[in-house]
Amino acid sequence: MLLPLPPGDHLRPGSYCAPPISPYFHDVATRVASWRRQLIWRVGMKRSIAVVGTGRMGSALARALLAEGHPTTVWNRTKEKAEPLALLGATIAPSVLEAVTAAEIIIVNVSDYAATAAILRDDAVAAVIRGTLIVDLTSGTPQGAREAAEWCAGRGASYLDGAIMATPDFIGTDAGTIVVSGQVEAFQDNAAVFRALGGNVQHVGQDPGRANALDSALLALMWGALFGALHAIAVSQTEGIELGELGRQWTATAPVVDGLVADLIKRANAGRFASDEETLSSISVHYGAFQHLLELMDARGIDRSVVDGYGSIFQRAIAAGQLRGDFAALSQFLGKAA
Repeated sequence: MLLPLPPGDHLRPGSYCAPPISPYFHDVATRVASWRRQLIWRVGMKRSIAVVGTGRMGSALARALLAEGHPTTVWNRTKEKAEPLALLGATIAPSVLEAVTAAEIIIVNVSDYAATAAILRDDAVAAVIRGTLIVDLTSGTPQGAREAAEWCAGRGASYLDGAIMATPDFIGTDAGTIVVSGQVEAFQDNAAVFRALGGNVQHVGQDPGRANALDSALLALMWGALFGALHAIAVSQTEGIELGELGRQWTATAPVVDGLVADLIKRANAGRFASDEETLSSISVHYGAFQHLLELMDARGIDRSVVDGYGSIFQRAIAAGQLRGDFAALSQFLGKAA
């Protein structure tokens, strides 16, 4: 029995299934769509892309893709947020199902993995993702990324997980940084797509959880700097120091801090925790200065909830006989909770 198939782009799973033959027809159409995607990838044509989630970051991703000529379909729970993209050439899909059915690559940028699961694990959506590449740029945990990769593999879809290390204004620029992990072949085969998103998009490992792990590590660095800045502001304000002066002095001393961080990472990587002729600063020097900060904060009534955490790490290291060690020795006491 021959089944008439609509021509060209109408070969979409489930879009024309008559009830008496729909299970068979749906399977055939799904496989045809998968073969078509593979053909397009091999001949180097522009990928058709769906961007699911068009908040500020998702919209920036879509704009970057459109600027490079990628056929882009967008979907957002609140349709109004996607409408400005139509003026740039995007197609607004009325449903997630229609968005993903139109795409070879599905980029997801929503609030968390629970939101991703709620969108993609809908039975109808899950049935049409075979042969696609899912690129999840949603924040989450390394284990969440691994579970998502396993779920996609079970449905015949490739999976890459990414962490965006930039604000929306950097997307599509040379300085746009995104770290991506998962199947390296999927990353390499779609290099042009990732180049459209930023000039510094890097594949960081086969483990799908690696990008989010690296994201968490870099966020820890960032928050350390930001909370440090909040403490500096509080000290300056209570001591009558103009914040403009604080800013100027930070500009002058920032290279020193950058050097200390780079040295700490280098020494921790090498396991060089004892003080030596190359030590830039020991725990004892830092701990003495830290006591002065605590005295000032107590005298001025500045909140100590964050710095008391620093104090507990100092104390654990000192109790273990590390007072004279290099500051990098403190890294031995953060690997697990006290």
